[in-house]
Amino acid sequence: MSDSWPSFVHSSKFQIDGFDLEYEWHGPDSSHATTLVFLHGGLGSLAAWGDYPARVAEATRCGAFVYSRVGYGSSDPAPLPRSISFMHDEALLFLPKILTLFQIQNAVLFGHSDGGSIAIIHTGSGTSPTHIRGLVLEAPHVFVEDITINSIAKGVENYDQDLKARLAKYHGNVDNTFGGWSRVWLDPKFRSWNIEEYLPRITVPSLVIQGEDDGFGTLAQVESIKGKSGGRVSTKIFSDCGHRPHRRYPDQTLQASVDFLSM
Repeated sequence: MSDSWPSFVHSSKFQIDGFDLEYEWHGPDSSHATTLVFLHGGLGSLAAWGDYPARVAEATRCGAFVYSRVGYGSSDPAPLPRSISFMHDEALLFLPKILTLFQIQNAVLFGHSDGGSIAIIHTGSGTSPTHIRGLVLEAPHVFVEDITINSIAKGVENYDQDLKARLAKYHGNVDNTFGGWSRVWLDPKFRSWNIEEYLPRITVPSLVIQGEDDGFGTLAQVESIKGKSGGRVSTKIFSDCGHRPHRRYPDQTLQASVDFLSM
C-alpha cells in the first residue's frame, strides 16, 4: 500500500427508498479492507464528524464510510413527525440496505450517541447482511434517563437563541433536523424506550467511550452494556468530558479506537 493516504475514495450521494443521502468514503474500498461505518448522533451529520473518520481510517488502514441519515446534513429532509421507532427503523430497515448497496462485507460500526444505539440494535438483531467485526460506541443510549430529557428540553428552550445558528453549519434544513429529533425524545411515550434486550445477542467485541460529565447520559449506560453484552466489552472513560469525546479529546479517543481495532 502506498504511503500516500487518499483523503477519500468518493464523495457523492446515493438513494435509498426514494431519499437522497450524502456520503464520503475514506481509504480503501470494501474489497481490500475492513470498513468503518460511521453512524452520527441525533444532531450530527457527515460534516459534523470533521476530519475524525479520515484520521481513524488512516491510522487503522481501514476504509471509512461516513454518511448523513435522512433529515441530517445535506441529505433529504425527514418526513415529520418522526416515529417513536426511528432508531429501530434506521438499524433494521435503512442500514442493511446501505451495507448491501455498498457491498460492505466486513464492518466495524462506529456510532456516536443515537448512532451508537443504532449500532447496538443492528448488531443485536442478528439480521445484518454483512459481517460485523466489532462496535465502537461513543456515548450510546440503551435506555432513557432524566438527564437526557432535561438536556434536550433545555436545548429546545435555547434553540432560537443560539443553538439553531450553531446547528445550521452542519444541516441543510436545521428546523427539520432539530424538530424531528427533539419531539421524539420529549414525547412521553418515548420514556419507556429500551434496547437492552439486544445486548446479549451481541457477541463481537465492543469499545464503549464515555465522558463522565456527559449531559445526555450517565455511566449507567456503560455499566448496562458491560453487564449485559454477549461479547467482550472494553471501556474508555474520560473525566472532564461531555457528550463528544472525539471532539473534546480527539487524539486520546483516536488512540483508544486504534488500540481496540488492533486487538
